[in-house]
Amino acid sequence: QVQLVESEGGSVQPGGSLRVSCVASGSTFDTYVMGWYREAPGNQRELVAVINDYGVATYGDSVKGRFTISRNKAQNTLTVNMNMNSLRAEDTAVYYCNVITKGRSHWGQGTQVTVSS
Repeated sequence: QVQLVESEGGSVQPGGSLRVSCVASGSTFDTYVMGWYREAPGNQRELVAVINDYGVATYGDSVKGRFTISRNKAQNTLTVNMNMNSLRAEDTAVYYCNVITKGRSHWGQGTQVTVSS
């Protein structure tokens, strides 16, 4: 069974940086799409950044040029890291890790990222 373990988010001032990571285990991850979505109060969950097994990354429009996603695969473990730079108040949200593999979608429990002065 696929399990996702997310790192803690954190709090930062506007213009600051944070890094979040997610480790997936329990599958061979031969093919996958893995990354992050976020949900702010009153808003729908939206794409932040995902990366596939070819290393192709897709970013939400609001984070392009500021966030960078990368991945590392080791045997049956898959790790994605996301560096978030030039953070804005509107980046405040619960960030959820997601992996799609073997036709199934799996979600992490979410981690809070707060950007505030």
